[in-house]
Amino acid sequence: MSSVAPGGKRKIVQFLALLLAGSFVVLSPALGRVEAQAAPAFKVLAFYNGTWDAAHINWVKEANTRFPQIAAQNNFTYTSTTNWNMLNANDLAQYQVVMFLDDAPTGAAQRSAFQNYVANGGGYFGFHVSAYTDNANNWPWFNNTFLGSGTFRSNTWGPTTAVLKVEDRTHPSTGRLPATFTSAVSEWYSWNNDLRNNSNIKILASVDPSSFPLGSDPNQQWRSGYYPIMWTNKNYRMLYANFGHNAMNYETNQGLSSTFDSEVQNRFIVDGLLWLGGATSTPPTDPPGEISPTAWYSVANRGSSKCVDARSAGTANGTAIQQYTCNSTLAQQYQFAPTSGGFVRVNNRGNAAQVIDVSNTSTADNAALHLWAYGGGNNQQWQPVAESDGYFHFTSRLSGKCLTVPGGSGADSVQLVQSTCNGSAAQSFRLTQQS
Repeated sequence: MSSVAPGGKRKIVQFLALLLAGSFVVLSPALGRVEAQAAPAFKVLAFYNGTWDAAHINWVKEANTRFPQIAAQNNFTYTSTTNWNMLNANDLAQYQVVMFLDDAPTGAAQRSAFQNYVANGGGYFGFHVSAYTDNANNWPWFNNTFLGSGTFRSNTWGPTTAVLKVEDRTHPSTGRLPATFTSAVSEWYSWNNDLRNNSNIKILASVDPSSFPLGSDPNQQWRSGYYPIMWTNKNYRMLYANFGHNAMNYETNQGLSSTFDSEVQNRFIVDGLLWLGGATSTPPTDPPGEISPTAWYSVANRGSSKCVDARSAGTANGTAIQQYTCNSTLAQQYQFAPTSGGFVRVNNRGNAAQVIDVSNTSTADNAALHLWAYGGGNNQQWQPVAESDGYFHFTSRLSGKCLTVPGGSGADSVQLVQSTCNGSAAQSFRLTQQS
């Protein structure tokens, strides 16, 4: 004999029905009502091998941790697999974006399915070694037509950051990027084909000359030249990024860097995925961290927290540029007026005709900085390079060296200098807009 009354049975059935509906609704305790759960905007399928080169394996492990988090934050799903046979029409039909994390397909059926997928509007995001090939003719459509890069030519070593110049800030993936920024650490590749000669390729970012020499091994350095880093093929919904190789301690198999260390670079990854998945089409018009060419800013050093200052509020030629306790006076307010090629003149608010100048047109380390009337000299022009957390460093157009607090001093009245860029706090500055 049942111990549940007939009315109780109906309530149990209703409760079970509600439980079964849990995959479609969520209960909002604060509002006391049931709300529909938003369906994902799109789905991403990432392919990888994860079996070759500890640095590539480290990147893949990191990607498979970070991309699910990015997906959850941006309303899409992320699935990763080592089963490259999922490159078939039936499986690919379930996904809007395909990623190649550390390789590319080798089977004829896989390659054919992928080519049909992107030809019919499927999105693609490739990283680093996915574009590596010793012989572009092994898959000419992918290497020469789709990527456009051709056969691998050289690489830098060891893995390091690079200052990247954003060449097209109108693309949905680059709309929130500054004119230049510092990448996360990677090994960098070059290829035989010059993408600038391919009318189907739109280069989104390349190595800025201030990065040279790029690489710590003198035998594997780039000292000059043109190197594209991020690009798209205008005939497809695709992106390629020449990063995805972390620094490693190969003896202990320990990763020493993260491909997601650069907040600015992460904007490209996120916005690129949203564009590929069809979730966005118009980039923001005012990128966060962008320096207004008309505003005035105080410039505070990361290490000392003290401000760039014209000594004794001077405005005459030769007035020393120093650091001093921040006080919001005109001596500590600067305007970054564009000149050309991503460089600016740094005007002092006390007299906007006076700019930060490297003394004696020097290219040497520890050359002192002072105010001087602007005359268009390369020693009077600086490139602001965005870092990962709202700070900038500033490189001289003449020397390629960075504006620096000598010795990382915390003292008032220390005259600022230029010195070889090293990524230290002594060369890192935060801009705060003034009224």
